[in-house]
Amino acid sequence: MARLRPDGLAPVQRLRGICLGLPETTERLTHGEPGFFVRDKKLFVMLDDHHHGADHLAFWCAAPPGAQQALVADDPDRYFRPPYVGHRGWLGVRIDNDAPWDEIAEVVRDAFRQVAPKSLSAQLDAS
Repeated sequence: MARLRPDGLAPVQRLRGICLGLPETTERLTHGEPGFFVRDKKLFVMLDDHHHGADHLAFWCAAPPGAQQALVADDPDRYFRPPYVGHRGWLGVRIDNDAPWDEIAEVVRDAFRQVAPKSLSAQLDAS
C-alpha cells in the first residue's frame, strides 16, 4: 500500500486526481494496473506499482518527441525509460520519492496532449 504523504494524499490518489481532472478521461485496469484513457480509448498514463518486481512506484506515460531523453538525462532518479513502451518514446516517472507534483502534473498534461484529439487539447489549453 502506498505511504500517505503529509498532506494526506497517497501518490496514486494524487496521480488519479490529476489524470481524471483532464477532459473526457477515464480509468480502467490495463495489464493489471490502473490506466488512464482519453475517451476510454487511448491510453496516456499507466501506473507502475512495482511492476514485475521493480523497486519503485511510478507511472509510464506518452511523451513529446525528445522529452524522454532530456528528462532522463536531467534527473535519472525521477525519470526513466520504461520497459515495453520506452522504445516508442514513453516516459517513466517515479512518484514514491517526494515527487514534485506541479512538475508531474505538467508531464501528465503533456502525455494527454500526445494522444487526445486536437479539440480536447484545445479545451485543456483554454482552461
